[in-house]
Amino acid sequence: MALLYFKALSDETRLRLVHILLHYELSVNELVRILDMGQSRVSRHLKILTEAGLLTSRRDGLWVFYAAPRSGDEREFLRAITPFIHADAAMRADLNMAAQMLEERALKTRQFFNAIAEDWDELNREVLGAFDLPAAVCAAVPENCGTAVDLGCGTGAVLARMLPLSQGVIGVDGSARMLEICRRRFTPEDLSADRVSLRIGELSHLPLRDQEADFACINLVLHHLSDPILGLREIRRIMAPGGRLFVADFLRHTDETMRNRYGDRWLGFEEDSLTADLKAVGFSTLSCTRQPVDRGLTLLLLTAEASHPPRT
Repeated sequence: MALLYFKALSDETRLRLVHILLHYELSVNELVRILDMGQSRVSRHLKILTEAGLLTSRRDGLWVFYAAPRSGDEREFLRAITPFIHADAAMRADLNMAAQMLEERALKTRQFFNAIAEDWDELNREVLGAFDLPAAVCAAVPENCGTAVDLGCGTGAVLARMLPLSQGVIGVDGSARMLEICRRRFTPEDLSADRVSLRIGELSHLPLRDQEADFACINLVLHHLSDPILGLREIRRIMAPGGRLFVADFLRHTDETMRNRYGDRWLGFEEDSLTADLKAVGFSTLSCTRQPVDRGLTLLLLTAEASHPPRT
């Protein structure tokens, strides 16, 4: 296998690709933009690296994303040679551009949600139909809950329902407009008594202290993130030991219209993959059910416990 690996890396462009994809998961078009090369050329190099096992590919609807493997012999090989990959100016520029592209993604997402904030509840009803998602979340809130957090709280439909079940609630969203609408759901007394805290921030860098949350939910949000597992790892950071997490997101589907109408980045998740990601960042999945909703879609409803340290 060593000969196969070294042959795959014996090219400057392929070494640059591995260097980028050790840090980020990116689409072919994004890699073409970073390397400033033709798509056929980039695709050929990706094929060689993928066939050698040094990259993984994942199809999501019409898009294909590449990344370095997260585990296995290939990952151990890459981990062993990483200290000997001395990043030159081109490699540093690659990473800078990739980081810039991720920031552009986040900016576009914020702009999208600011623009559709007033219509967001109606858009949600188009998908959820008669399913009462806030009730499902509230059923997962533990008794005598201290601080309950809604990550990507939007207009606050879930957050308001959680307030009577906890000592206090925190809502986090990246859209200032969403938080403005969310604030209207609460009385001045609730807001002034510090029972409700609304915070603007990205899910990759949550504006919460370590272990601040006794319960957290993230509803129809993971599929908007550039790197869902990074978001899950950040959620684990804010969870108290034994804290409960409720995740609601789509089972993997093929409805490409969800990208434009709802700003979705991922077309849902496989159940096994999502539970494996939760385990990798320090959660034990307690339950997972499937809930059919409108548009021919299905929700995965998972409850998990912060039960062990993240794997390194």
